[in-house]
Amino acid sequence: MSTVAYEIVDVFTDRPFAGNPLAVVYGADELGTDQMQTLAREFNLAETVFVLPPTAPGATYRARIFTVEAELPFAGHPSVGAAVTSMRRGLFEAGPVVQECGAGLLPVEVTTAGRATLTGGEPRLGDPVAPGPLLEMLGLTASDYAGGDLAAPRPAGCGLDWLFLPVRREALARVRLNTVAAQGLGVTDLSVFAWSGGEAHARVFVPGTSVWEDPATGSAALGLGVWLVASGWLPGDGLSSYRVHQGIEIKRPSLLDCTVTAANGAAASATVAGHVQPIATGRIAVPPFIG
Repeated sequence: MSTVAYEIVDVFTDRPFAGNPLAVVYGADELGTDQMQTLAREFNLAETVFVLPPTAPGATYRARIFTVEAELPFAGHPSVGAAVTSMRRGLFEAGPVVQECGAGLLPVEVTTAGRATLTGGEPRLGDPVAPGPLLEMLGLTASDYAGGDLAAPRPAGCGLDWLFLPVRREALARVRLNTVAAQGLGVTDLSVFAWSGGEAHARVFVPGTSVWEDPATGSAALGLGVWLVASGWLPGDGLSSYRVHQGIEIKRPSLLDCTVTAANGAAASATVAGHVQPIATGRIAVPPFIG
């Protein structure tokens, strides 16, 4: 039976069995997309990443990232997890590397201590949306809302967009997501967060998917920096640092250290960093080729 190697790691945590679990697969160069998707369904984690030889000049390696349902152009915790795990396996030395993925060529800085700093893609910012239907969808009320005219809910991202909704800190534990209402509103990727003193406490939801709440979301942490600058909650010029605490309510505490660089009131770039803890290694059977 043909097999490929894999590792299970926990990302954005300095201890095992916290953060966001990730499957990292090696030796899958000859696998088709259907086979990769089948393996992602077998692991049944938020994401599975396949580390492959690069195809673009200047790239150190290529990453293909799958949820249980579909392939993604980019995601944060698979990018950080793949970089650190590949360094530990000897694919490259600690230092600056370049990941090739669907969002382009992304710089990653890897340390021997098992930490990586990922620079996201080009920042994007969407139009504001009304908070009322989002709050109702989450089982919250108008008094739980912490935004305003300038800090309204809106999508933002650096390779993968999320809709950001600011709420009061005490409201996070009371969230009860109505997936039917989310479907009706067309909400598929939502970060609900409370902001204070340069730190965010967040819950990140992907309604309608098998893993509907994510314990650590690097792409959402990057997008938050874009939202914070646009809303005037971080300076519109220069470099700002912020932290995201996530996963507490689902007993997978995570810590994401971030920066955003802004110019003329808009985000120009953002980074997210965290540790990666090894959990398990093994080999998994290659599924039959489907198409």
